[in-house]
Amino acid sequence: MRISGPLLLGVVAMAWATPSVRAADAPGGPVTRVPVVFSEGHDTDPRDHGRPVILVAGALAVPPEVFREAFSHVHPAGPDSGGPTDEEARANKAALMSVLGKYGVTNDRLNEVSNRYRYVRSHGQMWPTKAAVANALVQNGVVTGYEIVSRGFGYSSPPTVTVPDVKGVAPKVELSFGKDFEANGSVSAITVTADKK
Repeated sequence: MRISGPLLLGVVAMAWATPSVRAADAPGGPVTRVPVVFSEGHDTDPRDHGRPVILVAGALAVPPEVFREAFSHVHPAGPDSGGPTDEEARANKAALMSVLGKYGVTNDRLNEVSNRYRYVRSHGQMWPTKAAVANALVQNGVVTGYEIVSRGFGYSSPPTVTVPDVKGVAPKVELSFGKDFEANGSVSAITVTADKK
């Protein structure tokens, strides 16, 4: 699964690689590798009320719509309620498994994924994340491409990418999702787009 687009909220993560490094000269002038800055990238869909459904669904290997359907039968406890009672927890788990079990999701895997992405943002919490690292290829003051050094993980929405001392940069960022926690919500591509005026 891939998504792309702007984002609104998140935590700024500086993607420090190496200082600006001049790459091999190319037609049109020398190319310089400039470490980019990744920021934000942890938005959630308004339908999900703060839950990172895109990450949960990716880790469970089901479409987000399937997880939303499963969760629609759950009655979650409030953030300061102390959690559901044992009876409520069993009922919620049964509701989830009645849908997800058809897709090969086991009870153990559901517990593992739920525990990883459970958080309370109002308490300053965040699910596990790792910032991506990438370089912009700059020639004559213009970004001509990007190279990804480390894809990171835990992005629920495309992060904003900026290039120090280069204006008008607004690349398209694509994310990949999958069962491997260390690759779920990782940056899979950064593409040059038309400059902002």
